[in-house]
Amino acid sequence: MVQLKEFRIVMPMSLEEYQVSQMYMVMKMQQQSTNGAEGVEVLENRPFQDDVFGKGQYTSKVYRLQSKAPAWLASIAPTDALVMQEEAWNAYPRCKTVIKCPYFTKFSLTIETVHRADNGTSENVHGLNEEQLAARQVETIDIATAETDYWSYAIGSSNFDFSKFKSAKTGRGPLLDGWQENCSPVMTAYKLVTIDAPYWGFGYRLEQALLAGERALFIESHRNCFGWIDEWFGMTMQQIRELEQQENQQADSADRCSGLRAKLLS
Repeated sequence: MVQLKEFRIVMPMSLEEYQVSQMYMVMKMQQQSTNGAEGVEVLENRPFQDDVFGKGQYTSKVYRLQSKAPAWLASIAPTDALVMQEEAWNAYPRCKTVIKCPYFTKFSLTIETVHRADNGTSENVHGLNEEQLAARQVETIDIATAETDYWSYAIGSSNFDFSKFKSAKTGRGPLLDGWQENCSPVMTAYKLVTIDAPYWGFGYRLEQALLAGERALFIESHRNCFGWIDEWFGMTMQQIRELEQQENQQADSADRCSGLRAKLLS
């Protein structure tokens, strides 16, 4: 059964600031989560232009996250089944991400994101029809709330206490109960997740697990966006692109060194 869920993540920043914070966060989280065996491999990162999104940035990545999988999934699937392929079209303020798993060929997961300068009160930013609206579940995420479920431990590592946190550069914070109602500046990432795993016996369980995993990733990444505000605030998109290019060059160099070591040891 196809699952359709919209996550609304309210952020204490402007649309322009969020674009910078998101790119900085993605780059830093990839650095932290990647090692020799697991993590994120960027296959392609280039500008694109089409009739649907206009101009933007296209990326292709591979995620090897075997240690993050719940035990029940690891017990029924080989190691290569836990490798995910991602394609993303970022034409901010609209983005689309498609995730596939080569092992589970019928599996599909799509994330469509619209960013708006509001506090999460827009009701149909994705232009869904009546049938889709009836099937859609909506959850508004509070980045100030600490999570304690399985996926928050598997994915999360940030230890920010936003009830006490205050940005040195912007003076924003702390985030107390109801902060979304009177925050300025403010914006919301509306993320529509469509997931389908049509497999008898475990398909629904897989869908629910991956929905929970995406939710935990949304929380962790957006907590980091705000928690790292004093690192990225004041940076331009050009500076972020230059940092990204440097990181890719360093990763390519590390891959070449690893390949050389493997040949010497073979």
